[in-house]
Amino acid sequence: MTQQHETPVTSGSGASAQEYLEKRQLQRGTAGWVLLAGLGVSYVVSGDYSGWNFGLAEGGFGGLAIATVVVAAMYLALVLGMAELSSSLPAAGGGYTFARRALGPWGGFATGTAILIEYAIAPAAIATFIGAYVESLGLFGITDGWWVYLAVYALFIGIHLAGVGEALKVMFVITSVALVGLVVFAVAALGDFDVSRLTDIAPTGAAGASDLLPFGYLGIWSAIPFAIWFFLAVEGVPLAAEETADAERNVPRGIIAAMAVLLFTCVLVLVLVPGTGGAEAMASSGNPLVEALGGGAAATVVNYIGLAGLVASFFSIIYAYSRQLFALSRAGYLPTSLSVTNRRKTPTLALVVPGVIGFGLSLTGEGALLLNMAVFGAALSYVLMMVSHVVLRVREPDMPRPYRTPGGVLTTGFALVVAALSVVATFLVDSTAAPWCVGVFLAFMAWFGLYSRHHLVAASPDEEFAALARAEEDLG
Repeated sequence: MTQQHETPVTSGSGASAQEYLEKRQLQRGTAGWVLLAGLGVSYVVSGDYSGWNFGLAEGGFGGLAIATVVVAAMYLALVLGMAELSSSLPAAGGGYTFARRALGPWGGFATGTAILIEYAIAPAAIATFIGAYVESLGLFGITDGWWVYLAVYALFIGIHLAGVGEALKVMFVITSVALVGLVVFAVAALGDFDVSRLTDIAPTGAAGASDLLPFGYLGIWSAIPFAIWFFLAVEGVPLAAEETADAERNVPRGIIAAMAVLLFTCVLVLVLVPGTGGAEAMASSGNPLVEALGGGAAATVVNYIGLAGLVASFFSIIYAYSRQLFALSRAGYLPTSLSVTNRRKTPTLALVVPGVIGFGLSLTGEGALLLNMAVFGAALSYVLMMVSHVVLRVREPDMPRPYRTPGGVLTTGFALVVAALSVVATFLVDSTAAPWCVGVFLAFMAWFGLYSRHHLVAASPDEEFAALARAEEDLG
């Protein structure tokens, strides 16, 4: 498709490209690879504390364990593919930037929209889990979660508005505390671990049902969206590329280091939680690590630290949705007012608008439903990002790649297949969540087709990447 560009300014303003971009500057050189690794773990660590356990109700321990192995392999392949893409195209758009280069403006916007659905909804799901932990602790006498949802959105959006350097440091500290909590849980749980509790869900009449797979073979597939919760959003590390020192080197190192930590914590809780508290009891728990321990000082400590883990992911995904929305807005795919930054170089409306929407969604209190909606957006974006990797390897073999994915297109092709199956799995688990997300996705695409594709901002980094690629192709 031939893309159309307006003068690189907001419509009718008459400002120059330089003035337009000066109002949309992020703080440069803030993070190194250690902070990026912390950011990657921070995105995901709440998934160790709550959410994944609902997969026990879909596949039992065996079904969820098999699904987790498959999903972990997919994420490892995905991360290796994204490490290459982020080293070649370091910009705040992350997956959208990669797809824009490989698949054109339609593919770029489709990928950015899927990521935005994931990141706007995931904090709403996490907010409901935070509410469950606060209520279980009896803090401030709160018995109705909406006060908690409002407080966390207001507080953490406020911290982000103060500047990315401050936000990343706070994030790193909270994440470190959350990891300590997982160690405390593991030490306390080992004494009560019993292998028989892993398979205490009675087998159903489903095909292939057994003690290990109480819901049969189909239960493995249905458990995939919940296995994704162990790693959901780690792919957001490249969104910090424009705010990173030596992004070509540090972003790949950061995302791979984060994945290594998350693989370890995933195994830890997947085995110890149902093995201590029982798979059947844990399948519907809002705070499974605490309930698995049953009571006592260790349970109280883990409850408080678990709250820190949930806060860490909530806090960091706010960062992720703001950068994704910033990048789409700066390039003209969404209203350009959303990408204007304040004096601290943070995008104000890109932080606030999705936060208001997420708070509204959190009021439903449907954590499992919101989780599945976020997973739909994530899985769809994974499909498009892995297609982008394959396309760029084939079409632009000479593109500079400071880091190259081991296994090349075979690695990302595997991730692509599993991601496609994951998209289908979201429809198996919930007949409401995925169709709603499809409706939102199609509405965004209609906006692009009818309006924004005619008003793209040629001077934005992502459009410049595409223009350079076209120029090189023409010269070739």
